[in-house]
Amino acid sequence: MDSFKNAMGMGGGENKPEGQAAEQGSSGGGFMDKVNSMAGGGKESEKKEDYLDKGIDMVQEKILGQGPQDNESAIEQAKDEQMSDFIRGQYKSASGKDFPVADK
Repeated sequence: MDSFKNAMGMGGGENKPEGQAAEQGSSGGGFMDKVNSMAGGGKESEKKEDYLDKGIDMVQEKILGQGPQDNESAIEQAKDEQMSDFIRGQYKSASGKDFPVADK
C-alpha cells in the first residue's frame, strides 16, 4: 500500500527532491485558486463562516489532525456546512429549539 501511495504522490514526502517544500493547503494565486474562489472556497469565504462552522474547522484541525483549515476548497466547505446542518437538525429534534448560533 505504501508503494501505491508513493506512486500516486500521497506518500510521506520521502521521494521529494531536497529543497522542495510541501505546499499542502497553500495558495499560489493560480487559475485553480480563482476557480475555487468562484465556487465558494478560499480564504474569503472562510471569513463568512458562522461560529459552528469555525468550531467544526477547529475540531478537524486540532483533534482530528487534518491540517490547517483556513483555506479550504469549496468542496470541503460544503462538507463542513452539511455537518453543521446535521448538528443543527439533531439539536432541534432533541431540544425542540433552534441551535443558539444562527446559520449564515
